Amino acid sequence: MVVRRITTHKIQQMKRRGEPIPMVTAYDYTAARIVDASGIPMVLVGDSMGHVVLGFDSTIPVTVDDIVRASAAVVRGTTRPLVVADMPFLSYQIDTETALRNAARLIQEGGAQAVKLEGGKTVAPIVRRLADAGLAVMGHIGLTPQHVNQLGGYRVQGKTESAANQVMEDALSLQDAGAFAIVLELIPVELARRITEKLEIPTIGIGAGVHCDGQVQVFHDMLGLDPDFRPRHSGSYAELAPIIKNALVRYREDVSDRTFPTEAQSFYSDETRVSEFSPVEINDPAVSGD
Repeated sequence: MVVRRITTHKIQQMKRRGEPIPMVTAYDYTAARIVDASGIPMVLVGDSMGHVVLGFDSTIPVTVDDIVRASAAVVRGTTRPLVVADMPFLSYQIDTETALRNAARLIQEGGAQAVKLEGGKTVAPIVRRLADAGLAVMGHIGLTPQHVNQLGGYRVQGKTESAANQVMEDALSLQDAGAFAIVLELIPVELARRITEKLEIPTIGIGAGVHCDGQVQVFHDMLGLDPDFRPRHSGSYAELAPIIKNALVRYREDVSDRTFPTEAQSFYSDETRVSEFSPVEINDPAVSGD
């Protein structure tokens, strides 16, 4: 049976049916396989990899090459979810032709089915150009991490009436330009609800409250892979850092004590060497490799 990927139309149908839309980030093949098995319908290859994978203090240093390579790995690790690739800083803001060229790389080389870019009314013409060229585009408004230096930090956006009206205008502009969905990041719950009710396309929240059509979380944050940092808006579904650390400590101790590797992890060149070094029978599959 052929397994078909979830499409942007399917995601939009989920909104119309009132079915919540879960989304999570992934940046590598192994994580993507786990996400695929979980049944989550949409995966974001986010420039958040700058924080959680590459160790930068912002998303700004992430390049198109970084996202292309990560997207290709995630696509190879999934069969079902819609894969959305982030467009990094300055990969689309220079002009529409540069944006189209970089978006095409994420689709053609990275294998993603859609791209995501940050900004509202000012980037709507770019969204329209990409959509006219046949690309599926997800918008991203509210807190836009690529503008962190301009915004003065990771702050909640849309808190005043005028700021809220601007975020609403941004959302409508992106919808009119052809975006199939919009991420709402770090905006007040009331504003997220107003936008979600106003738009025909899905809203995907992160730090925007329960009224969004869907939610997106960073893989490393929700699983507790960084023992020293978890954003307030992140769900807590596991604490894997101490589990992984304990496993590595046990491994180090076993190597130091020469209790690893054991006979079960060892191989020999021929039957003679097996008889010299071990009383285990030659026809034992664990030893012979049969």
